[in-house]
Amino acid sequence: MDRIRFLDTLLTERTEWDRVLSQIDEARMTAPGVAGEWSAKDVVAHVTWFEREMVGVLATHALIGSDLWDLPQNERNRVLFEQNRQRPLGDVLVEARQVFDQLLAAMHSLSDEDLVDSGRFRDMPADWVPWQILAGNTYEHYRDHLPGLRAWLEES
Repeated sequence: MDRIRFLDTLLTERTEWDRVLSQIDEARMTAPGVAGEWSAKDVVAHVTWFEREMVGVLATHALIGSDLWDLPQNERNRVLFEQNRQRPLGDVLVEARQVFDQLLAAMHSLSDEDLVDSGRFRDMPADWVPWQILAGNTYEHYRDHLPGLRAWLEES
């Protein structure tokens, strides 16, 4: 995977993510039911957290991040939901855009080698592939949540 191909995939998937989200009016963005009790706003806040973590990894070229990574996935997701559930929709959406812009800027600073060589990131296990970690926490994460968002839109 090279940087241009990664960026192309990221931008293509983000366009679809934004397109689906644009179909949800402001009043419905906070209605639960997209994923259990999560609203579309909660899903956006959740995805944004993961992208923000990747911005940190890219900025420092180190596998650093929140202590929430130490929790099992379901517990981490519950904590993120609780941290964000009372946040105003506008704040969540502004942060999502800002973090994505930071992610793009950080991605542009990478070389092709950075995406395939874990040794370029301090504390990254040798058997990890950086682009796969980035994809899993960005565009593949959109793919994980888009079916639920689409189904919820069709139901309501």
